[in-house]
Amino acid sequence: MNVVVVESPSKAKTINKYLGPGYKVLASFGHVRDLPAKDGSVLPDQDFEMLWEVDGASAKRMKDIADAVKSSDGLFLATDPDREGEAISWHVLDMLNKKRVLGGKTVKRVVFNAITKKAVLDAMAEPRDIDVPLVDAYLARRALDYLVGFNLSPVLWRKLPGARSAGRVQSVALRLVCDRESEIERFVSEEYWNISALLKTPRGDEFEAKLVAANGKRLQARSIGNGDEAGKLKALLEGASYVVDTVEAKPVKRNPGPPFTTSTLQQAASSKLGFSASRTMQVAQKLYEGFDIGGETVGLITYMRTDGVQMAPEAIDAARGAIVDQFGQRYLPEKARFYSTKAKNAQEAHEAIRPTDFNRSPDKVRQYLDADQIKLYDLIWKRGIASQMASAEIERTTAEIIADNNGEKAGLRAVGSVIRFDGFIAAYTDQKEDGEQSDDGDEDGRLPEINARENLAKQKINSSQHFTEPPPRYSEASLIKKMEELGIGRPSTYAATLATLRDREYVIIDKRKLIPHSKGRLVTAFLEGFFTKYVEYDFTADLEEKLDRISAGELNWKQVLRDFWKDFFAQIEDTKELRVTNVLDSLNESLAPLVFPKREDGSDPRICQVCGTGNLSLKLGKYGAFVGCSNYPECNYTRQLSSEGGAEAEGAALNEPKALGTDPVTGEELTLRSGRFGPYVQRGDGKEAKRSSLPKGWKPEDIDYEKAMALISLPRDIGKHPESGKMISAGIGRYGPFLLHDGGYANLETVEDVFSIGLNRAVTVIAEKAAKGPGGRGRTAAAALKELGEHPDGGGAITVRDGKYGPYVNWGKVNATLPKGTDPQALTVEEAVALITAKAGKAPAAKSKAKPKAKAKAAASDDAKPVKAAAKSKAKAKAPAKKAAAPAKKKKSEE
Repeated sequence: MNVVVVESPSKAKTINKYLGPGYKVLASFGHVRDLPAKDGSVLPDQDFEMLWEVDGASAKRMKDIADAVKSSDGLFLATDPDREGEAISWHVLDMLNKKRVLGGKTVKRVVFNAITKKAVLDAMAEPRDIDVPLVDAYLARRALDYLVGFNLSPVLWRKLPGARSAGRVQSVALRLVCDRESEIERFVSEEYWNISALLKTPRGDEFEAKLVAANGKRLQARSIGNGDEAGKLKALLEGASYVVDTVEAKPVKRNPGPPFTTSTLQQAASSKLGFSASRTMQVAQKLYEGFDIGGETVGLITYMRTDGVQMAPEAIDAARGAIVDQFGQRYLPEKARFYSTKAKNAQEAHEAIRPTDFNRSPDKVRQYLDADQIKLYDLIWKRGIASQMASAEIERTTAEIIADNNGEKAGLRAVGSVIRFDGFIAAYTDQKEDGEQSDDGDEDGRLPEINARENLAKQKINSSQHFTEPPPRYSEASLIKKMEELGIGRPSTYAATLATLRDREYVIIDKRKLIPHSKGRLVTAFLEGFFTKYVEYDFTADLEEKLDRISAGELNWKQVLRDFWKDFFAQIEDTKELRVTNVLDSLNESLAPLVFPKREDGSDPRICQVCGTGNLSLKLGKYGAFVGCSNYPECNYTRQLSSEGGAEAEGAALNEPKALGTDPVTGEELTLRSGRFGPYVQRGDGKEAKRSSLPKGWKPEDIDYEKAMALISLPRDIGKHPESGKMISAGIGRYGPFLLHDGGYANLETVEDVFSIGLNRAVTVIAEKAAKGPGGRGRTAAAALKELGEHPDGGGAITVRDGKYGPYVNWGKVNATLPKGTDPQALTVEEAVALITAKAGKAPAAKSKAKPKAKAKAAASDDAKPVKAAAKSKAKAKAPAKKAAAPAKKKKSEE
């Protein structure tokens, strides 16, 4: 009996059926061990020794594999046919050697590109040894990502609070998104005009021709720059006679593209199906692993992590046969088509992504697949079969026309395309980004019959004004394409890199476009300012090329790490002397359009408009960066950075206070503002100004004078309780709208109730609350009764809240009970600070000490998982005697 190790349990069941009773197929469930998410997992001082960790679930699976190997005749490592798959086989073999269970047994590596009986049996018949250079490339990549993440991220945390992580590929991808946003901000729109003529042939057919020359000069794109120039040219055409100069009909052949690679599949699925890169890989994984069709589990596509574009000879033959059967003999080219990859290195690829059987058309498998699966399979099948079909034959007709107005001449051109034979377009039509049809289609339209030297009748002259537009933001598809062009990352990393940017909230996806969040732009600006080399496109691409050369056996992986670490470590050490003020000065300059947006009145955007003398600047707080005034605490103006990096973003912070009117009682101005905790209404200025945050669901653009007065006047007295004789009031706290009566609180259902509830209903709500009792389900959580503003020493806002034992003041982790008889709504900032200071001074020593540092440093590389690390660390701290349960292994597409 032989043991076969694969990655997924579903694959194990299928392959066991193919191989029969002489084999036992077990699943590793992806990687069996990984680098712990903590310092010391890679040791540069010990020649980059790597300390691997096995979680509980993997340890159990490895024990099952080891037990099976003990009583076996041999071991076949049949993990996926790429770098990660080779690494998993190496990990399994290394752990089995350490367990000493092999005992001289035969160990072989087998790879198959499709989960079909023939592919599996053919692979088992041609085993090989583990590809050591490919494993070395994996080790080098893993060590590089770890070293960058675990050394660069702590610098970010110290110098740029609110930043979460940095990574070798992740940070460069983020830079691409941020650089594009900067391009958009710097873009200056230019006016241009297009002029065309609607003309009629002697046979009565109309067509449109565009102006391409005037006064003996060729007109370039957008060369007509203003309305006056356009008006003169239009007048020339209005009074002109028209004659056809030449007509040229030119046959054009358009060839199909190659089958999908990982990158092109992700791009096409995004453009045509609206799938994210992660979703595409999830669906493709299922198509690869297979479905029960006719009582047998069959993989429908070949392996989906590849940068190769070639198909196996037998697949090409099958595709050609399917073309004749489904499209006809004319659609079959005389010779098979062969493609070569444009990728810098395709050593990981066995084949392009294609159907395992071209006779298994989408219609034949539709009943076995869900909606997303059939959409993606249909795309792969059509692209695969189109790659072997005949060229499309297109006739492109160009008519050159002369307009003559009393000797003043102009040239016009009409272009039309006619598909004479659709060829591969019958199966698959390429699309440009966002669904724009490419030249494969009939985008120029069809021209009527036009003959040289014949006169044309003018029907209408059209002139249209246009303005140049900034470059578009990246979509997932176009970012992947750009990364591939620059040689950044590899097919298996694209989906994980994009997911990391989303999870870290460095980018926001809006209408399929990637918009950099302010924290993403801050991280990028910091890295560009102080770690320039490590976010350069060429440097990252060069490092990827070195990794490829390692996998080809051309470079020593340890030497590549030594060379990298020497310079990188020196750069990290230099930042220890870096002061936060240096960082802020640099960010103020590099992010000026974001931090200091232009004002409509033309005033200096760096001067505080509240006090008129302070300078605005980036500030770093507990929750990240914000803009504040240099005159703090005398001027407490603050403003959030736009969350999406652009002023047009929905919900963007208010750049300056908005005047709403004057309080008729106090005579103070009411303003709408935006602070670190969101938009709020303020009455007056200075420390004594009263503030009220906008309730949940209220948008800044909807706030008018009446709503502002209603908010700032809270709490609202409703009337005296008929039994107690004490006032009932309504207000809005941290946990929502509430009623206050005799020191007790009751929740209200909506914010509107605060302003509209009457005495009878208020008495009923209070009675219902009392009936549930203090331990009832209706008990309200501590509510923020009043917000007093920032503590003079910083560290967050001071609020007055309602607790189990009465009202108290809260600042950070300090809670100070209000003296008996004190009105919570009348409490001032000074009184609250005094209570907090007194409370903090009485705190027991044990409580004032910092908590034990149980958090593992978060991994910031493309593969490291800081959240998981922190979770593990917390679990160990809580239960040292019992090992925490390990999280489930993630698939490679999610790493």
